[in-house]
Amino acid sequence: MVTASAVTGRETANVEAVRRMTAADPVLIDVRPARDVVPGMTERTVLTSGAPLPWQAYQGGQRDGIIGGVLYEGLAATPAEATAALSSGQVTLDGCHGYGCVGSLAGIYTASMPVFVVEDRDTGRRGFCNFFEGGSVKRLNYGCYDDEVRDNLRFVEREIAPFVGEAVRRAGGIPLKPLMRRALHMGDELHSRNTAATLLFGREIYQPLLDLARDDRDAAGRVISFLTDNEYSFLRLSMAAAKVMADAAHGVDGASVVTAMTFSGAEFAIRVSGLGDAWFRGPHGRIQARLFDGHTEDEITFMGGESPITETVGLGGFAQAAAFPLQSYQGGSAQLMVERNLAMYQITAAENPDFRIPFFDYRGTPTGIDIFRVIETGVLPLMDVGVPGTGGGQIGAGVLEAPISCFTAAREAYQARYG
Repeated sequence: MVTASAVTGRETANVEAVRRMTAADPVLIDVRPARDVVPGMTERTVLTSGAPLPWQAYQGGQRDGIIGGVLYEGLAATPAEATAALSSGQVTLDGCHGYGCVGSLAGIYTASMPVFVVEDRDTGRRGFCNFFEGGSVKRLNYGCYDDEVRDNLRFVEREIAPFVGEAVRRAGGIPLKPLMRRALHMGDELHSRNTAATLLFGREIYQPLLDLARDDRDAAGRVISFLTDNEYSFLRLSMAAAKVMADAAHGVDGASVVTAMTFSGAEFAIRVSGLGDAWFRGPHGRIQARLFDGHTEDEITFMGGESPITETVGLGGFAQAAAFPLQSYQGGSAQLMVERNLAMYQITAAENPDFRIPFFDYRGTPTGIDIFRVIETGVLPLMDVGVPGTGGGQIGAGVLEAPISCFTAAREAYQARYG
């Protein structure tokens, strides 16, 4: 039997967890190679999305992406050699979240890849995310690795990231929450739509880049074009910012608020504030997708993803009603987006004081997914996601529904711990 005092204690803890989440003030402070700033990262480390698994359990495009990361770092000359290095432990494979990182789709991190360094201004807590690879549908995070993918990664590493990093340092850091707050009022939900946020970020670093242009005008022009032409550039910043916010809410004794949602090619998993670093795992959720021309539903596959960290802090699928233009990208209708968004209020502990939806008369986005409310209502968290195909690359976009079993397992663990 659950007593009233137990419920009251849990709700009090959830209020504190969400307070910490929304109080976090993420600021972009630098761009550096992962080996220089990510704690525990080594020259022979590869990180990937999802709750950690043994190498043998990774499959499909995510497995291909991991192998591609080994090849990119020159740790092996062929896919067979890369597989042997991963099997023997010569290359360390681990999950992104344990290193303060979040990975888009397959989420491949290697030592030389540049990462955005985002820091909570008050606590110094950091989150990291690597760069968007460019507009090609063939990308490492979508399970592709060939000469084109390698060249795109090198271009970002050598031609784009150093200039962005220098511009950020000259600017003295760029607070991200004000940009995100404004972007929500301009048609973004900061997951599958980042058009406004990308332009707002470009404006922030425009002057520092102009200062740099005195020394290398062509390079500065390439950077500005890369950032503004690729509307997903800001997604990696919203992910790193959300990671900082979500981690701020983790570790509150008695809290039943979700602080991470992630999946690999094999499974979905969540982490809960008051339950330590345990992952509660389940099968993949149900996806509703709008596919690009020439693709069919039998091509849809899973190869990982940690961008749902945005939903964890009240963005993405929890702010769909702020981003009606998503209809043309991932399907649905304005009415459906409103209904989905309203349903998320049933499973959250609070409304976000910073992220607000104009269509709802600037009501705060639903924030702080409560595992108990998910089970009691039967309403499952919804996530806006890109859709990969079995042959690699992106084939569409849609909405992913989390599986109930993760929340059931977390509730059982909560009751075993707290009674």
